[in-house]
Amino acid sequence: MNRILIISILVIGGIIALDSCTENKVGSTQSKIDAFKVEETATSSGENYKDAGKQLAIQTKSSLANYLISSISEKGSEGAVEFCNIKAIPITDSMSVVLGAKIKRVSDLPRNPANKANEAELAYIKKWKESNGSGEQKQPIVSEINGKMVGYYPIVTNQMCLQCHGKAYKDINDATLNKINKLYPNDQATGYLENELRGIFVVEMNKN
Repeated sequence: MNRILIISILVIGGIIALDSCTENKVGSTQSKIDAFKVEETATSSGENYKDAGKQLAIQTKSSLANYLISSISEKGSEGAVEFCNIKAIPITDSMSVVLGAKIKRVSDLPRNPANKANEAELAYIKKWKESNGSGEQKQPIVSEINGKMVGYYPIVTNQMCLQCHGKAYKDINDATLNKINKLYPNDQATGYLENELRGIFVVEMNKN
């Protein structure tokens, strides 16, 4: 099975589809996004905001994952590290503009220091990590903070993630590890196993 097919299967069936759609794909989904935002505006309960934020996080995952797949297919996992170093945060920020909500990815063990979770976010990450092995499914959480509805959505590792976030010299090849060390000298984001909490999406929505 070739590399592109394997990657596609992992993303389609995977837990975290860190994909990034092309600008054309973002544009082609704009009407769906606009319709969704209208629907979101008409809702006010916590559950509705939870579902609304989930859809926004999924759109952002999709936007990241296509670029990631392309980078891996062209340059291997080294290409994925380069992509994340240059493009991951700008693409997430651009999706915030397109989707009309503030969206970010954070972790307690970040690769990029800009993705370091704050105190409130760390509390949710700790809560979910403590539930590992219990069989309990990690459910999104929504809180009202300063007049905004903020949703927290777990990011869980799959096999594809381990190419850059797994164990050094086992899951991560030498060339990729060298690239990580060069671009992220203070990296904390390796050593993960499959189905572990890597971080969270945080989606801040206007309260209607």
